[in-house]
Amino acid sequence: MRIIVRLDVMLAQRKMKSKDLAEKIGISEQNLSMLKSGKVKGVRFDTLAKICQVLKCQPGELLEFEASPGDPLAVKPELLKSMFEGVKKGS
Repeated sequence: MRIIVRLDVMLAQRKMKSKDLAEKIGISEQNLSMLKSGKVKGVRFDTLAKICQVLKCQPGELLEFEASPGDPLAVKPELLKSMFEGVKKGS
């Protein structure tokens, strides 16, 4: 499993440069670059909050969870549908 950081997409949509975002949230361009590329193990909530404040977005718009194949957390929608076929609402 991994977390995908969609910061580059958000910056492009807002026509903002990484340098400008880094300056506004108070981190180095190098640290922001590492965050964008997913090379960091974590991000502080206050840094995430600052990014969201500047980009006017929610954390879920920046981060996406991707389960690995075979991961027990990786439940396919088709499987869920088949599990609940025949189950009536309110039962």
